[in-house]
Amino acid sequence: MSSLIEPFSPARLGSGFRWLLASALFSNLGDGIALAAGPLLVASQTTDAFLVAMAYMVQVLPPLLFSVLAGAAADRLDRRAIAIALNVARALILALLAFTILTGVVNIGVILVALFLLSTGETFADIAEGSLLPRLVPRDHLTTANARMSGAFLGVNQLIAPPIGAFLFVLGAGIPFAVNAACFALGAVLISRLASDIGKHNRGEERERGAAAPRDGVLREIAAGMRWLARHPAMRTLVITIVSFNVTYGAAWSVLVLYVRDQLDMGEVGYGIVTAASAVGGILGTLAYGRLTQRFSLGDLMRAGLIIETLTHLSLALTRIPAVALLIFFIFGAHAFVWGTTATTIRQRAVPDALYGRVSGVYRVGIFGGLVVGAPIGGFLARTFGVTAPFWFGFVGSAILVVLLWRSFSLIAHDDAPLPTATPAVP
Repeated sequence: MSSLIEPFSPARLGSGFRWLLASALFSNLGDGIALAAGPLLVASQTTDAFLVAMAYMVQVLPPLLFSVLAGAAADRLDRRAIAIALNVARALILALLAFTILTGVVNIGVILVALFLLSTGETFADIAEGSLLPRLVPRDHLTTANARMSGAFLGVNQLIAPPIGAFLFVLGAGIPFAVNAACFALGAVLISRLASDIGKHNRGEERERGAAAPRDGVLREIAAGMRWLARHPAMRTLVITIVSFNVTYGAAWSVLVLYVRDQLDMGEVGYGIVTAASAVGGILGTLAYGRLTQRFSLGDLMRAGLIIETLTHLSLALTRIPAVALLIFFIFGAHAFVWGTTATTIRQRAVPDALYGRVSGVYRVGIFGGLVVGAPIGGFLARTFGVTAPFWFGFVGSAILVVLLWRSFSLIAHDDAPLPTATPAVP
């Protein structure tokens, strides 16, 4: 059995990482099924493009509201316990949603509330689980560990599960959400197998300094994380960029389910196929990532990625041919993996463990802040000018941002160690 596991989770990453990866696989399976079924459920209740965009927005609003608080909680509380509790809570919410669908009492209001609660739980759980990884895996192996976690996300969440979710939705609207509930429950069991003394072997001196520092108020601790991020050039550049580009991305992707159905005429299953095409591109990015980082600087990789994202908006605005659109989503998926893995590795290497939750929380606020701003813009444009209007907005806005931010990427280098002035102690 160990010989079968070794290629996917090498022994050098530790047994704890294997439990975390196994939990991620099942959670991503459930999430990927719901990734296709969720928008289809919303679209089955309303044809209003603005309401569809609002359903997208309620999913990205909780990370904006709660990410910093979730980061502080991850730094103060047991990260494993947070992840277990939130997986159980999300399983219960999904089970209740499936019940309302089965009994016929579901409506757009119930769906919006469920999506908001699920996203809130995901906000706290994702930061807690992401904060576990640097404690499980030695620093020198973080790139490998992140690639495995990203591979699990792409292969299961984005590639295998969405077509299954779309198919299950056709069979019965409540089925995919019941399956998702079961996956979260199993994920909680797997995370519970992590040792309670997790991380003692990794970055021990740094954590001891953080533990020895007197605890301050939550707001002061959050402020300390924000000050550290503001002083770190690479992290500061990443946050500025992700906020800006997620406005344009959020505008276009908030109505993606309508774009696939109406512009490409691919039907309900088509949404899952589009997601799968992006995942295949992401897998290509996974395979090529090591060579790319050896040949190109991180700044140049990110510059190229943002050009790809800009051209993605333009190409999707112009095409009505499903095969062409699938190729575009394939290329975009490769870009998304390269960008996401690079940003995650920089963050994990650069941020001191005692500050990791808070800095990650601020970073997520940037990610979802842009999406929250972009979603209603996309909904308004699609309702007023047609479903391709948000993609034209994405193209023009992204092109302007590429020009404005181009030189800032010189701040991102392979030497992404913490600044000498940074300490995990709370001032």
